[in-house]
Amino acid sequence: MIDLLKKQHGIDVSMYDENFLDRTIMQGAEKAGCCTSEEYSHILADSKTEIRLFVDSFQISYSAFFRNPITFAVLERIILPEIIFSKRNKKSKEIRIWSAACAGGQETYSIAMLLEGLNNDREKTEYRIFGTDQDEAQIKMARLGEYDTASIGNVTNKLVKQWFIQRGNTYAVIPELKKNIGFSVFDLFSEQYSSPPDSIFGGFDIIICANLLFYYNTDFRKIIIDKIRGSLAENGLVITGEAERDILINNKFKEAYPHSGIFKKQ
Repeated sequence: MIDLLKKQHGIDVSMYDENFLDRTIMQGAEKAGCCTSEEYSHILADSKTEIRLFVDSFQISYSAFFRNPITFAVLERIILPEIIFSKRNKKSKEIRIWSAACAGGQETYSIAMLLEGLNNDREKTEYRIFGTDQDEAQIKMARLGEYDTASIGNVTNKLVKQWFIQRGNTYAVIPELKKNIGFSVFDLFSEQYSSPPDSIFGGFDIIICANLLFYYNTDFRKIIIDKIRGSLAENGLVITGEAERDILINNKFKEAYPHSGIFKKQ
């Protein structure tokens, strides 16, 4: 299947994890009414429409507000207060955070809400969040910052009232929450850049790369992990998904707090 796609259509899917590829192929075969992957491969060889549908199924774009409750609880109560305290004592300019596969921006806005809640007007610590994704449509959605009722299910009523404007069944993020966030298209496999060009340099206190690594094979995971490692500040932290904890551990990261999905370099 990999050879067929590459030779006949110039599409390379060899970067993906084998189990993910298997699931995607079987789901495509089922939707196309095929009984076997071999039968499905014949359809892919002849149908441009089916090829387009198959390629679209590899667009991994999903996010949610406050997606992992444990991770965000540790961030709110321990990690972010410690970073804010450290920045104030060192008189550092700002907290720098990179959401490396931000999809529709929910995760990025969640972090911003936490930081705004922890800051106070008398002694405010500046922050900058860089949200990136390789899908331009997702970045447009993130910049727009409009979500339906189901999407904000994990957001408390207090935060909804504080940071959203309701327009019927749509909830729009208010401009004040957007002012310290920059969204841009960025390919994590770029050979030219190690981090978003908008950020000018790395030195991130937190990099969020959750629920992405397990889609790729070992070699491509390493490319992402090495890029993240090189973009961290000295005591920077990486946030990953629950199912990816072993991947980080096997790549010389140590979990900062048990089962939090928050890691530091060993």
